[in-house]
Amino acid sequence: MNQPTATEVTNIIIADDHPVFRFGMRSLLETQADMSVVGEASSGEEAISMAASLQPDLILMDVNMPGINGIEATRQIAQTSPHIGILVITMFDNDLVFDAMRAGARGYLLKGADPGETLRAIRAVANGEAIFSPKVAQRLVAFLSSETSKATQHLFPELTEREREILALISQGLTNKAIAERLVLSPKTIRNHVSNIYSKLQVADRAQAILRARQAGLSSQDSRE
Repeated sequence: MNQPTATEVTNIIIADDHPVFRFGMRSLLETQADMSVVGEASSGEEAISMAASLQPDLILMDVNMPGINGIEATRQIAQTSPHIGILVITMFDNDLVFDAMRAGARGYLLKGADPGETLRAIRAVANGEAIFSPKVAQRLVAFLSSETSKATQHLFPELTEREREILALISQGLTNKAIAERLVLSPKTIRNHVSNIYSKLQVADRAQAILRARQAGLSSQDSRE
């Protein structure tokens, strides 16, 4: 007869300088059989000390705390105990998410998230996944799209944005007709753009244009968008 499998418990530290928030979060987590609050910290220094001594599986980290803030505490803990997952929970819906990610946080959740979303985020980070609030995820996508666009512009600066777009499609093997359909442009317009691309890149034909684009990484960047 098979024995029932014991629930694997995630040991958690709550790091936040607001006692009411810590109480509410502890109350929520204590209802879950797979979660255990092993410590509470009210400052970055306490979070760092507790992380070292208790070695939890996960830390719920506020950003704005007295003394060492949550971002710096995250950085120090990630350096000394990289196995500890850190989920930032904060009121700040701004570019601090990038600072948190660079510091080593695995997720960024806004305070005010409903209990179900909060528990899903905690379990995701405990399992090694990255998790973000929907608004934060939109900010990250916008940032990455912008960075990809900037990086692409550094390739073939002699081309216009439309010509780079067409060159990327050419490098992916699309015909002029397929490109025209994709961009909702006339085949004649596409032919003119392709002719300009050949001239500016000083290539003789499509094969040489594709080779130039792939060597520069243009097609691989476009495929990630």
